[in-house]
Amino acid sequence: MILRQYLDTGPAVAASYLFGCGGKAMGAVVDPTEDVDRYLRDSEALGLPIRYVVDTHVHADHISGGRRLAEAAGAEYVLFAGAEARYPFRGVENGEVLDLGNVLAQVLHTPGHTPEHISLIVTDRTRGPEPWFVLTGHTLMVGDMGRTELASAAEDGARALFRSAERLRALPEYLEVLPGAFSGSVCGRGLSGKAASTIGFERRFNRAFSLTDEEEFVSLMLREIPPRPERAAEIRAENLGDTVVVEI
Repeated sequence: MILRQYLDTGPAVAASYLFGCGGKAMGAVVDPTEDVDRYLRDSEALGLPIRYVVDTHVHADHISGGRRLAEAAGAEYVLFAGAEARYPFRGVENGEVLDLGNVLAQVLHTPGHTPEHISLIVTDRTRGPEPWFVLTGHTLMVGDMGRTELASAAEDGARALFRSAERLRALPEYLEVLPGAFSGSVCGRGLSGKAASTIGFERRFNRAFSLTDEEEFVSLMLREIPPRPERAAEIRAENLGDTVVVEI
């Protein structure tokens, strides 16, 4: 297994990942930001050709580098099959597996932050048959879960997020959580500056993820919603492939 985490603090606070099987030379990038050259450089240096470029969701806080990176790397660009994008992409379903040689990434549909959000449960078969970590995007972060009103009604998103939390809480406690954002991101509240955790730790100490009563969860998610990212609607529309007209 090869794994690289990239932590950006501007213009958006975001985490992205390059990972894959060094032995079979198959890699994937998850949630790339606009600086796509670094993923290409590291892919070449590591001998890890990029096979898939995955966006866990259609972002509203920054322009994704996903499509541009996929084109430059000759890779498939991956979104959840239900994403309402205006361009071609590989649509994946819940339970589908992306094959990276000895590394497998299983798709888990985890809506709530956005309707099309997915997480990836990653297994390295050279280490063992059980999954090693889960890439959770903006569904589960260290200290909180993702805001729910950027792509749907806030309560509808919160109820969908509660069901996603139930699915994630059912994962093994030892499973590492690698999120798509950390402290400073507007997509969560009170996020940690430590951009990794475990399912077990978050089940105990994450104020949203620890709640097992749906009404309590929804009530919490509807309180203290952070300010919306600047130009959130326009950024999401651009990431969906819409033409955005900027008024001057």
